[in-house]
Amino acid sequence: MKTRLSVAGAAVLAMLVAALTFGQPAQAAAGFSVANGKLYDANGAEFVMRGVNHAHTWYPQQTSSFADVKALGANTVRVVLSSGDRWTRNTNADVANVISLCRANRLICVLEVHDTTGYGEQSGAITLARAVDYWLSIADVLTGQEPYVIVNIGNEPYGNQNYASWATDNAAAIKRLRAGGLTHTIMVDAPNWGQDWSFTMRDNAASVFAADPARNTVFSVHMYGVFDTAAEISDYLGRFRAAGLPIVVGEFGFNHSDGDPDEDAILAYSQANGIGWLGWSWSGNGGGVEYLDLATNFNPANLTTWGQRLFNGVNGIRQTAREASVFGGTPPPTTPPPTTPPPTTPPPAGGCTATYTVTNQWQGGFQGEVRVTAGASAITGWTTRWTFANGQSVTQSWNTALTSSGATVTARNVGHNGRLAAGASASFGFLGSWTGSNTTPQVSCTAS
Repeated sequence: MKTRLSVAGAAVLAMLVAALTFGQPAQAAAGFSVANGKLYDANGAEFVMRGVNHAHTWYPQQTSSFADVKALGANTVRVVLSSGDRWTRNTNADVANVISLCRANRLICVLEVHDTTGYGEQSGAITLARAVDYWLSIADVLTGQEPYVIVNIGNEPYGNQNYASWATDNAAAIKRLRAGGLTHTIMVDAPNWGQDWSFTMRDNAASVFAADPARNTVFSVHMYGVFDTAAEISDYLGRFRAAGLPIVVGEFGFNHSDGDPDEDAILAYSQANGIGWLGWSWSGNGGGVEYLDLATNFNPANLTTWGQRLFNGVNGIRQTAREASVFGGTPPPTTPPPTTPPPTTPPPAGGCTATYTVTNQWQGGFQGEVRVTAGASAITGWTTRWTFANGQSVTQSWNTALTSSGATVTARNVGHNGRLAAGASASFGFLGSWTGSNTTPQVSCTAS
């Protein structure tokens, strides 16, 4: 089932109030923690998930998959497990081995119980309470792994029916896990097969977060056919950001049986706003969604079109993933040069030039970058201006103070990127909307 996003002012206000009350850093420092809507690793470094889902419980022999997804740049893998209620139980020893494979490959493990999928609608699906029983039964292999493991209580725990108890059931599950001694960051999935078209998770996230004594819970939405426009994506994720509540896109694809998700907008908005995501899925899909395989037959040398997009495309894993600092970390990649060549005539001393590049574009939206380069002398600040010719508009920007007046856009430096040595550059980015055409404008630059 699919419904469109709508404004719910009272719900947002409630989330904001709760964020002010519960947005303080979590006290459990043994592993991951949450503060002000962000996820931090055991060293206190911000961590943004960039990874994939792996159907381990159905393909337990595919242990090389962990090394394969790491080699392609991922920093996280969400691992499908079974409590034994619908599929073969993943034993304590098996889960311990999964964790060791994650650690050996410097991946953060998000472990999830899949047997809850579609509870209330799908026959055989189990309750969140039953999933908690499983987590407590394997607590011995989870304890001590807090810096490397996040516990995702249950996958898509409700279908499109009988989901009214989502908030109370998740609150009770979290309390039981804490009472049972688990101090890990906990992840909770949205109802409605993960897509939350009813806004049940969105409107009740604050109360569930408050129910966690450790204030160490992350929310996960699955973006498929419900999220087929950039406006829907930015509205949903933006409400969590505004409320200071942590949100990740726990699953998404480039296509689905229920519609065509806007994967470009998901990737662009997530990158611009520090939101984690995990693509579905590495390999082994069936039931008519085989096209969601990222690799054909688990072969990393044979990526599908979807795999190439997610790993190697704009805002994809290779471009944006950062290894968790508990493994030593990796340096950020160098920013690729703009596709628009710089002017051949050098700017005057003390001046600056600017180049405008569309780095990614999708139907109705795009991501842009402007690179400012100082001339023959150092500068202490800069201002760029351009005028859109086709009715485009900027919807969000970063690393700049940007204003618009009609079609004219003015973007100035912020505190950290105004001072440039002679010949040095700084860049800023933005998301925009367009209709019809998206002509690249001429950009002027004035130095101060």
